[in-house]
Amino acid sequence: MITKRLALGVALAVSATVANAAASRDYISIVGSSTVYPFATVVAENFGKTTSFKTPKIESTGSGGGLKLFCAGVGVEHPDVTNASRRIKSSEVKTCAKNGVNDIVEVKIGYDGIVIANAKTADQFKITRKELFLALAKDVPATDGLKGASFKDAGVKTMPNPYKTWADVNPSLPNTKIEVLGPPPTSGTRDAFVELAMEGGCKKFPDIKAMKKKNKKAYKALCHTIREDGAFIEAGENDNLIVQKLEANPNALGIFGFSFLDQNSDKVQGSQVDGVAPTFDAIADGSYPVSRPLFFYVKKAHIGSVPGIKEYLAEFTAEKAWGDEGYLADKGMIPMPQDERAKFAADVKGLKNLEM
Repeated sequence: MITKRLALGVALAVSATVANAAASRDYISIVGSSTVYPFATVVAENFGKTTSFKTPKIESTGSGGGLKLFCAGVGVEHPDVTNASRRIKSSEVKTCAKNGVNDIVEVKIGYDGIVIANAKTADQFKITRKELFLALAKDVPATDGLKGASFKDAGVKTMPNPYKTWADVNPSLPNTKIEVLGPPPTSGTRDAFVELAMEGGCKKFPDIKAMKKKNKKAYKALCHTIREDGAFIEAGENDNLIVQKLEANPNALGIFGFSFLDQNSDKVQGSQVDGVAPTFDAIADGSYPVSRPLFFYVKKAHIGSVPGIKEYLAEFTAEKAWGDEGYLADKGMIPMPQDERAKFAADVKGLKNLEM
């Protein structure tokens, strides 16, 4: 009997030790955007080299996937930080709150352009947002001679996308098959692309633009829904894979962040969109039409229990990192204006709660 009790006691002690080990973590856990991933990785490496803390562990899960993991709960089994190439949605804030994640610090880190790129061995593509919409939308405005139906009874005649080649969209474009490699629905790059490029082109049609006031839900469904017949190919969250596929197929186009273009400029080139090439200066001054802000979000409940979070925040928001001459600009991130950096640096220092 004593032996059995002793064995039980040892087993319970071992279980308690394992549980305690699982309940503690000595490194920062970061998930989220594939676009923000290379910037966060550089900051994490510098942080690991210049402080006594361990280098944070970062996973590229996509913005939506990262926020889902981040909002799942409080405790070291959940990430401390999530990167996002779009702002957190109000629905995601509600999910966070439902799971006890109530205090969140929002950190805007800079800007990025969404690039429509092709292989350096091909001619540079010159395209408009209207042409991008016509090439990639599931449904498009009905043309003369082709029957159309009223889209969701919203008064706009549309048809399933019939365009097979770029020349079908506009005779001045190449007579090659429409083949675009892009991110999945969990990606912030995908969200930003449909909002800035697809919707930007969609509302060039006056009837569709007018639909926004009458039926916003139908307008969004028409402008944001990408075709699923093989012209758009989901290439996962690995932007490097898109670069490799573009090299292998000079007729294909790919969608990813400017930083990947910057890092692979010997292999791929950015297309002109509405007559503007995706350059550092054009994104910084807002003239390139497909650009967006980048963020990361921090769980305040983990600050203090997971070592190094405050210090990681300080590293990321230091001028040597996100400033005009900072090491993140060298990696292709477009710095915020100085007054915007000062505002977010102050918010971070004071651990200001997210405001929607």
